Amino acid sequence: MPRLLLAEDDADLGPAIRRALELEGYVVDLFTRGDDVLAAGRSADYDVLLLDIGLPHGTGLEVLRMLRGEGIATPVIVVTAFDRTQQRVAGLDAGADDYVVKPVDLEELAARIRSQLRRREGRQDDTMTIGPVTLDFAGHVATLEGQALPLTAKEFRVLALLMRRSRRFVSKADIEAELYDGDNWAESNTVEVAISSLRRKIGRDFIHTARGLGYMVGGRER
Repeated sequence: MPRLLLAEDDADLGPAIRRALELEGYVVDLFTRGDDVLAAGRSADYDVLLLDIGLPHGTGLEVLRMLRGEGIATPVIVVTAFDRTQQRVAGLDAGADDYVVKPVDLEELAARIRSQLRRREGRQDDTMTIGPVTLDFAGHVATLEGQALPLTAKEFRVLALLMRRSRRFVSKADIEAELYDGDNWAESNTVEVAISSLRRKIGRDFIHTARGLGYMVGGRER
């Protein structure tokens, strides 16, 4: 599932939001300092950034302006207690794509994340279909030619990543990063096991492999 960067320095709220989003199926990296957020935002391929304004060692707005100034276009949802109009305008003018005011309604936050993902991927809803396979990202449901496709959590996450990046090769390292749970990296053969299982369940020709490039669904590149 998508990888989120959560910037929140509140010792209780940050872990609580992280746990809630992980239950939604997201991979969430939590940071509490502005300088750490800036470094992570520069170096990692995140799908959405959730950015608190009141961070130490570099405010959220400073971080956002620097990321945008460097051409990093990752969708950003500002999550903050500052709810005055001029503060919301400052966040949007700095490059934010959306704005959520604390106390956070987790259902609303999850919906806003899905909205940013749809916009980024050019989708109109929370489903994606490639060939005979359809994924419902909100419901975490997969179907094969209209019939339920039983997948483990890891298999779903691998398949979702490949479908989101359809017609592009995804490296083993990128898939391993997708399976990183915040505490432990995937075992060395986890990707191969997941790919093998998906091929048994869907069909061997659905996922293509190229040595040195990785895995791809949706047709071979030209």
